[in-house]
Amino acid sequence: MEYPLYNQKAENIGKVDLPDRIFNLAMNNDLVHQIVTSLRSNKRQVIAHAKGRGEVRGGGKKPWKQKGTGRARHASIRSPIWKGGGATFGPTKERNFKKKINKKMARKALFMALSSKVKDKQLFVLDNIRLENPKTKEMAIILKNLSSLMGLPAQLGKKPSTLLILPSIEDNVKRSSKNLPNFSAVEARNLNPLEVLSYKYLILVKDSVEALNKTFNK
Repeated sequence: MEYPLYNQKAENIGKVDLPDRIFNLAMNNDLVHQIVTSLRSNKRQVIAHAKGRGEVRGGGKKPWKQKGTGRARHASIRSPIWKGGGATFGPTKERNFKKKINKKMARKALFMALSSKVKDKQLFVLDNIRLENPKTKEMAIILKNLSSLMGLPAQLGKKPSTLLILPSIEDNVKRSSKNLPNFSAVEARNLNPLEVLSYKYLILVKDSVEALNKTFNK
């Protein structure tokens, strides 16, 4: 599939061939939803933790003797039925939200997500990105050029969100894009469907196509 190719000055310099098996697939919403929810679950951190009776401080001494007081027997003041006692069924840090992801399914979902961006005209291919100095201003100029050329909002990189896909992240590009709001750069080999769908626009450097082929079509 032929697709327009631009330079970083937003000038049309020709066409690039995008593989149909990556950028021209029909969307399967159920498959993509399954993979995206699994990726979100795998990123989830267990923070909430309620202390049980064995974790709450105190309660080492029996509050009163077993018999002869007329009161109910108790072994510890940190029993769950006591004020200040441990929680019975509270959330614990032992919870596990991990979900197994089939590699072939994840690969297919990624290709479908990329294909949806092509279909919606939210994917832009650049021949290369070169920055002489690690300055945010230089990266902002590139984004502004793209926005004006393609009829996007003037502040592409601020609103809406944009993801830059690179074959490998150079230090200048990484440092230049760090302070741009709603903008992120990622290596093609680390791309996943959740990242693709979390950003409205994708900027793909031409050599990243080969990196995607090499990584995901083994």
